[in-house]
Amino acid sequence: MKKGLVIIMSVEKRLVFIYNADSGVMNTVKDWWHKLLRPSTYSCNLCVQTFSAFGMKKDWKGFINKLNVPVEFLKKDKFSLEFLHRDEFKEKYDMPDAKFPSAYLLSDSKLRLFISQDEMNSVNSLDELMELVNQKIKEEGL
Repeated sequence: MKKGLVIIMSVEKRLVFIYNADSGVMNTVKDWWHKLLRPSTYSCNLCVQTFSAFGMKKDWKGFINKLNVPVEFLKKDKFSLEFLHRDEFKEKYDMPDAKFPSAYLLSDSKLRLFISQDEMNSVNSLDELMELVNQKIKEEGL
């Protein structure tokens, strides 16, 4: 189960999505079972909306690939995206008050909130999430 993703928008700008889950095989297995057995109590709405028990949802993968921004290969995963866990995000960025799931815009070496935890948790479907991402991209002029 992937926990976060980074979409490279240019050399200076990138979107950073962070899933509300930690890295590691044991955490992945625990999260998978949690989503399968008690999905209503799972704490990562971004995970719920973008992943099924079998991996990234096709509609989300297609959406990410069709965004009007360049996507760079950053890791060896098959989705052409870099995935971050919340613990990896905390190690990489000095954002002690960050709440997850959420998304940030990295621009000119500065990280700022792009989609808040409340906004991310308020979406009830993948379509709503994709609409929210498109709206935010438009608002930012990206």
